[in-house]
Parts: sequence; C-alpha cells; structure tokens
Amino acid sequence: MADLQHYLAAYGPIAILLGAAFEGQTAVIAGGVIARQGLMSPFVAVAAAALGSGILDQVLFILGRSFRDTRFVRRVAAKPAFAKALGLIERYPTGFILGFRFLYGLRAAGPVAVGVTNVSTLRFAALNALGAVIWAGVFVGLGVIFGPAVMVLLGRVMAHAAPMAIGALVLAVLAGLIFWRWRVWVAQRVSEPSA
Repeated sequence: MADLQHYLAAYGPIAILLGAAFEGQTAVIAGGVIARQGLMSPFVAVAAAALGSGILDQVLFILGRSFRDTRFVRRVAAKPAFAKALGLIERYPTGFILGFRFLYGLRAAGPVAVGVTNVSTLRFAALNALGAVIWAGVFVGLGVIFGPAVMVLLGRVMAHAAPMAIGALVLAVLAGLIFWRWRVWVAQRVSEPSA
C-alpha cells in the first residue's frame, strides 16, 4: 500500500495531466480523490488537469486553424457535433470557448470548430486557459467532495474482486467449452450424409 501511495504522489500529476488530455472528467475526478487522501495538493491536481486539457485543446484549435483541408479536420467536421458547435460559436463565442468541455460530444469537435472560425488565436488561447482552469477546478472539487464515498465504494468492490474475477473466469471457460462443443456438434451434423 505504501508503494502505491508513493507512486500516486510521485506520478499522480502526470497521470492526471494525460488523463485530462485524452480521457476527460474521470481522470480529473480521480485526481480530486487522490488529493482528498492527502497524496497531493488539490492545487497541483487542478494545475495538472488544466494543463492537460488546455494544451490538447490548443493543439486541436491549431489543427482546425492551420490544417482545415486535412483528413483529420474533415473527419471531425463531418460529425454532427461539429455543426452544433459552429452554431453555438456564432451565437456565443466566449461562452462556447469557456464551456465546451462541459458539453457532451463537443470535447474534440469544439476546439477544431473554433479553429475554422474567425476567432483570433490570442482570444482562444486566453479563454481556453480560463476554461481549462474552471473545468479542472469543478471536477477536482467533485473528487475532493465525494472522495470518501468513492473510497468506501472501492473498498467494497475490491473486497469482492477476487471471488468475482474467479467466477467470471469460470463462466467464461464454461461458455467457451459449451460453444466449442456446439461447434463440434454442428460440424458433425453437417458432415453426416443425409439419409
């Protein structure tokens, strides 16, 4: 247990940064739970999450701005979320940039969509940084607030994890054997000459 706590304290911020960039809220909430356990400062968790989210979204914005005709941008633009994002950007550009992280389905399409509009790079960078800090603060805060409940739930699940894993393995083996036996039976029936 001490080794796990050591690794979480040492590498937790990096995991939160990468998780915030590529996975999203779950990693950031986990960062709040880790902060609640006293293994890192909540401010470090917020900073790591904001950096991960902000950097990725800035890169996606630049891709939208600089590489509009590439396959990646065309693939993102073909999604229904892209058209929805463009409509929101036209009506509420500042609000959209501050809040697209909170809108389901717009996490990747949002910054690319802003990139193809006439929103300046400097304006996006400033609002993106502020939005990333707000988003990180909200989800790390949720992890800190609900950390004890999460830890109790994890404790209960882990107490039953080994028996559940063994049961799942037994069921998988039985299902595999039944399927294999059924396939043999079907193959025999097909190969038998009909009378």
